[in-house]
This record gives sequence, structure tokens and C-alpha cells, in this order.
Amino acid sequence: APIPDNEAERQAAIDSYRILDTLPERAYDDITALMARVCDTPIALVGIIEKDRHWLKSFRGIDFNQSPRNISFCGHAIVADEELFIVEDARLDERFHDNPLVEQHGVVGYAGAQLIDKDGLILGTLCVFDTKPMILSENQKESLKSMARQVMYLFERHLRENTLEEAKSKV
Repeated sequence: APIPDNEAERQAAIDSYRILDTLPERAYDDITALMARVCDTPIALVGIIEKDRHWLKSFRGIDFNQSPRNISFCGHAIVADEELFIVEDARLDERFHDNPLVEQHGVVGYAGAQLIDKDGLILGTLCVFDTKPMILSENQKESLKSMARQVMYLFERHLRENTLEEAKSKV
């Protein structure tokens, strides 16, 4: 995936949230569970694309919490012109046909809604994967985008809580 032009700024924003490598949280897990059900997919993730990895704050349907950035579908989603990036059939897409997720894990369809911060920087995605072509209804697409905004709300709340705790500890 191409590196965004604003990569340094984007990475600084990611770091400012201090969410990387935090423990799982039910609020995020509820969102991935909901999106897997709404989109009828076996896999749903809340992921951040950072320097060299795709780190997962929440994951459903897989048993790992990070993967290399260079094989990440979400790395393509963060540079897409649309808020929702869809790959109907990765086996037929030259960007993904030989991707290990396709070849080894049977990924066929992908849809990722961008996680956009208050400054317009795209930190990662709320995404779903399927083992069949990705055909989403308008309601499913809108649900993914709405819940991506809820993920960003949770990131913002996390940041505010950390800032408040730091302020209290200095008093």
C-alpha cells in the first residue's frame, strides 16, 4: 500500500492517543461483534496502521492482534479517496491476489471504514473480511461508517481520560 503524504503527521496523531498496545476493551469488542453480525462476516477488526504494523485494538474471527503493514488491506483503505474502501473479490484484484491473507487464510472480500480524527487524519479502519465476495447493502455500508465514528469517539474519550489522570497526578 502507498504511504500517505501526511504520514509523519498521522503517526504523531496515533501516538498522541496512546492507544497502541493497550489491553482489549469490551466497548471495542462489542463494536467488532456487532459489525460481524450486521455485515454477516466471520471477521471484524478495529485496527490502526502504524509505522510498520497493523495493530488491532479489537479483533473477532482471528487469533492475532497485529500483522505486517505491508500485507494489510487497511493500509490501502487509509489512502483511499472514499470513507469506505471495499474490495469485492481480492482474488481478482492485482493489489491483493497474492497476499498471504488471501492465499493462506482464504480472505476474499474486504470492507474498511476509515477512522478519521478531528483533524481529518486517517488512523486506521473498522473493517470486515469475508471468505466470499464482499457485497454490502447500503444499510451495512452506513452501519460500518457510523460505527467507525463511534470508535473514534472511544479513542477521543480514552485521550481525555488519560489527560485528566495526568493532570490529577500533577496536583
